[in-house]
Amino acid sequence: QVQLEESGGGLVQPGGSLRLSCAASGSPASLIVMGWYRQAPGRQRELVAMIHSGGATNYEDSVKGRFTISRDNGRNMVYLQMNTLNPEDTAVYYCITGPTWRPVYWGQGTQVTVSS
Repeated sequence: QVQLEESGGGLVQPGGSLRLSCAASGSPASLIVMGWYRQAPGRQRELVAMIHSGGATNYEDSVKGRFTISRDNGRNMVYLQMNTLNPEDTAVYYCITGPTWRPVYWGQGTQVTVSS
């Protein structure tokens, strides 16, 4: 059974930064790809960034150059450093993982609000 626990969300002003963390537990075979999705009010859930245990990454176009995903394989952790945040980044951010690039397991989500 895979469990994911996110932390690090909150309220930040436009132009600010936040760092999300996600702790995963479960079989290593289930944690090959880890990452983040988000869902804003009235919008569909969308990919933010994903990272393979070997280091390959995939980013949604609107966050390229502003967000950086990283992971600590030894600790089963994944991080999302978010810089230059804008109100359009406001959403619930979900930690995800799975054996392939298609998410299988989801965390409960953490709220990120960008507002002055």
